[in-house]
Amino acid sequence: MSKVPLTVRGAEKLRSELNELKSVVRPRIIKAIAEAREHGDLRENAEYHAAREQQGFVEGRIKDIEAKLSNAQIIDVRTLNAGGRVVFGATVVALETATDEEHTYQIVGEDEADIREGLISVSSPIARALIGKSEGDVAVVQAPGGEREFEVLEVRYE
Repeated sequence: MSKVPLTVRGAEKLRSELNELKSVVRPRIIKAIAEAREHGDLRENAEYHAAREQQGFVEGRIKDIEAKLSNAQIIDVRTLNAGGRVVFGATVVALETATDEEHTYQIVGEDEADIREGLISVSSPIARALIGKSEGDVAVVQAPGGEREFEVLEVRYE
């Protein structure tokens, strides 16, 4: 399987969630299953079935996170020598020329993307247009609503 890029912050977030699931959530579910078993007939025990369903979900999420971390190529953007160019992990301040709106984006892996936080996936149209650009360059994005132009105002590696 090919490596998937992940920022250091994204990897830490996944590790934190994994630790929470394994050390807090999983034991709580095991305890709930044990308590539900004590109530008798499992066929008609809704608490037991709900706890088992929750256990299945949590175990699936644990496996998912472990797989993502094992296939991750963790990139620390602070150690890259990108020469002022936009690369994976970089934070970009860009001006949308048509609307004069300033946007700040960090280019991250697909699992980390959250547009509300300004985190855009490396495979998104905006990120693909920005990668390789430097301050002062104009990136043209092919969006569903037509072309959008962004002028790169600042590139930071944080």
